[in-house]
Amino acid sequence: MTLDRASAQRKDKNWLLTQYGERSRWLLIHNDQNLFSHDLSELALLQQSEIEQFDKNNAVFLGKDDEFSYFALDVSGLLIDDLQKHLSLCTAEDQDGNYQFADMRKVGPRLEQVSASVGVLARGLCYWHKTHRFCGRCGSENFSVEAGHARLCTNKECKHMTFPRTDPAVIMLVKHTFPDGVERCLLGRQETWPEGVYSTLAGFVDPGETLEQAVAREVEEEAGVKVSDVQYLASQPWPFPSSLMLGFIATAETTDIFVEQDELEHAQWFSREDLNKFAQWGDDVPGYKLTRPDSISRFLVEHWRQLPEKE
Repeated sequence: MTLDRASAQRKDKNWLLTQYGERSRWLLIHNDQNLFSHDLSELALLQQSEIEQFDKNNAVFLGKDDEFSYFALDVSGLLIDDLQKHLSLCTAEDQDGNYQFADMRKVGPRLEQVSASVGVLARGLCYWHKTHRFCGRCGSENFSVEAGHARLCTNKECKHMTFPRTDPAVIMLVKHTFPDGVERCLLGRQETWPEGVYSTLAGFVDPGETLEQAVAREVEEEAGVKVSDVQYLASQPWPFPSSLMLGFIATAETTDIFVEQDELEHAQWFSREDLNKFAQWGDDVPGYKLTRPDSISRFLVEHWRQLPEKE
């Protein structure tokens, strides 16, 4: 994310109005889907003249760069047929439109990184507004303030302000050198995933525990394996709907796998040689597959594959 969030200026309604006009670009969200070009090659960045017919009272300011100010607008309240009257949308019957709505998780990997990050931010903030329409303290309705980065309770005796929250989740590459001298990593899969896809283990951080404790707990809960030497590597925002993935590498102290079916369908140790035979995410072939290339799980796997094996 390279945008200037303008955290101080966006609270000023007069300043915000100056960001409208020719230098503004608008991202539309409909039922958690982003608007893209007709061939899904680009994120749709509409000019203000193209969205004048839509209610902009709940627009969310995303940030600005040297060229434009960017806003998200959730149009989920409109039917596709109504949107079709204002936008030239591709439909199942007509593929000649200029735009179409699609899931960012599927389209994201083919987008340029900066564009994808803006689209993900738009989706995440719109989802937060949709799921926080009422005050969590008194139950009264609340409304968008601070250019869409907070919601304020309408109850004058409450006036509780809610801000977007991010749920921390750990994701970890667990490794172990076996008696045969081969180092292997632990990967697992959930039953709902595409056939053959295996990923690093992951889970949400519990209240009151450190990230390192969360790594150890989740690996033991999901696969029955105890770990040590937990080291942080990298993070990835994943607002689907509101997570921050914190990536680690850890060393297994035990190797026997015990999978609880409510956590994983299966888990297994794989060598680097094994991974070289994996197909790619989305390949229509039988057998094992790597996770999607834009995921931190894939980053962790590739990081481990490049490490030298211990002699």
